[in-house]
Amino acid sequence: MTTSTILLLLLSVLIAAGLSFYHYLYKANYKSKLHLFLAFLRFVSLFSIFVLLINPIISRKTFETTKTPLPIVVDNSQSINELNQNNIAKELSKKLTKNSKLKDKFEVQLYRFDSDFQSGNELDFKGKQTHIDQVAQNLKQFYRSQNHPVVLVTDGNQTIGNDYVYSFQQNTAVYPLVLGDTTTFLDLKINQLNVNKYAFLKNKFPVEVFLQYNGTKTINATFNIQQGNATIHKQTVSFSPSKKAQVVSVLLNADKVGVQTFKAVISSSEKEKNNYNNTKNFAVEVIDQRSEIALVSAINHPDLGVLKRSVEANLQRKVTIVKPNDIKSLQDYNVLILYQPTAEFKSVLDQNKNLDLNAWIITGTNTDFNLLNQYQNQVQFKVSGQNEDYSADFNPQFNSFALDNIGFEQFPPLQHPFGTITVKQNTNTLLKARIRNIGTENPLLTFSENGLKRNAFLFGENIWKWRLESHLKTKSFEQFDVFTDKVIQYLASNAAKKTLNVTHESFYNSGETLEISAQYFNKNYEFDENARLTIALKNKQTGKTKNYDFLKGNSDYKVNLDGLEFGNYSFTVTENNSKTKYSGNFEVLDFEIEKQFVNPDVARLNQLASNTNGEVYYPSQIDALIENLLKNDNYLPTEKAVIKKTPLIDWIWLLILVAISLAAEWFTRKYNGLL
Repeated sequence: MTTSTILLLLLSVLIAAGLSFYHYLYKANYKSKLHLFLAFLRFVSLFSIFVLLINPIISRKTFETTKTPLPIVVDNSQSINELNQNNIAKELSKKLTKNSKLKDKFEVQLYRFDSDFQSGNELDFKGKQTHIDQVAQNLKQFYRSQNHPVVLVTDGNQTIGNDYVYSFQQNTAVYPLVLGDTTTFLDLKINQLNVNKYAFLKNKFPVEVFLQYNGTKTINATFNIQQGNATIHKQTVSFSPSKKAQVVSVLLNADKVGVQTFKAVISSSEKEKNNYNNTKNFAVEVIDQRSEIALVSAINHPDLGVLKRSVEANLQRKVTIVKPNDIKSLQDYNVLILYQPTAEFKSVLDQNKNLDLNAWIITGTNTDFNLLNQYQNQVQFKVSGQNEDYSADFNPQFNSFALDNIGFEQFPPLQHPFGTITVKQNTNTLLKARIRNIGTENPLLTFSENGLKRNAFLFGENIWKWRLESHLKTKSFEQFDVFTDKVIQYLASNAAKKTLNVTHESFYNSGETLEISAQYFNKNYEFDENARLTIALKNKQTGKTKNYDFLKGNSDYKVNLDGLEFGNYSFTVTENNSKTKYSGNFEVLDFEIEKQFVNPDVARLNQLASNTNGEVYYPSQIDALIENLLKNDNYLPTEKAVIKKTPLIDWIWLLILVAISLAAEWFTRKYNGLL
């Protein structure tokens, strides 16, 4: 409290006492107890009012000690159990968290991690993945700019995420406590296997296998790929202390349609500590998707070559450029691209009346629109002889198939006769036409569907400029080629649009994320946000059935089925309001990535410690680690002064006191007839 405040309080006492004396005692003939009591009440009222006006503040200084945080982060993944380090990990974490000296110096906090990062939970070592990078990201959020150490109790074998060696922030010193036997054991391992999930019938598909060897002598190993009981590939691979890795590339035949399961195996005559990592199952879904496409045109135009190259970027598409008069039979083709139909197309359109092949019709300045009006009723044309440039506006509500906006709005305009284009029902517009900055009611690219019949319409020529512009922006033709491939895929499929669409893989690796997504559309094919989707999952081997509910996302519904045992499963997705159903199958392959390791990754843990100015320790050095942390002067507790300013008396109580004293004074005067 300041000197001026004290002086004001003293002055308030004098003024309140003087006024009270003047009111009740100065002119009184005799000073009775009643007058003294009334003077006292007046003094209390006046002094309380003065105190409220002065509002004296008392400052109080206290000191707080802030300890440096010490997160103890323990690896809870299955690999710790496979290395027989689970009991050691529990003992180490208990010894660190219970140490009284560490608690005096640090704010000790226990965390565990596998694929997730959690606080203070019991260790069970059942995690299916190891995500050390996530530890770094979470600690950054918790402690931000604080300078603190981290004790990382782990084997260092990460299975998902970014490289953790460079993930921890600069103000964090990491002290890895290495779990596992660092003795080098002879071990052959299939470290990684790369294969596409899909292959096409009658083609060959590549398999790339990375083989790894730990050992001190030269050995010969046998690598083979099996399908069922048959060996379809076999070769000998040599390893030595100076040659510990080999890459094997194999081309396999896609002979049967459907999911084909294979097993890659490496073996030798030597005895190994861990044989589980000698085998890796993989699967490929073989699809019969080859499409023969006729690109029919009566004129020469740069668009023809661009369409052929773009569509044939998918090796399962073959495009033949033909003139309408040269086509004898359309039965050799799956899809037609009719480029600017003219009167010469009459024979082609007559043939297609019977075959009903899906077609992509592209119109432009040379198109006979009267002919098109006669042979189809999805789109009606009323055009003039004047040409106009039309730019594109992407329609985000388009739902005939999934397609990202590849920058259509920035593509050069297409040329087309000016006029009115009227689309009928059962059409879905992907791109709307715009003349410079003015939107029009005309579509630029639209799709029609009537039962199994599908057509696409592009109203404009010079699409070759789009592919060129896409390459200039992305240094690749990939985005544009994916766009044309999606159009052809839509036309090549004769499946009718479904109200319930379910997306799932044909196979999953055990231990990896297993997620199934679904979309449900109402009668107008609009996404229904109030759908109730459930899935009934059945294990074909055991016959056990489980039911799960889908959770709604932004534009679909998803269900997570992580933790399923390997085997074959059938499932049925049901929309409970309409009883619409979808049935399917998938297989969970036997693959536990956490069982692949025989040693801790000491090299990477040493690199992590070096990058963060930490130090690597082993379980037998736990006391040395504790001693180092206690002696480290970089992590001393800090003391800070905290000044708290509080009013001398709470103003609410002063108001109550003023009210009571004034009321008492009034009633006393009233009772004694002094009013």
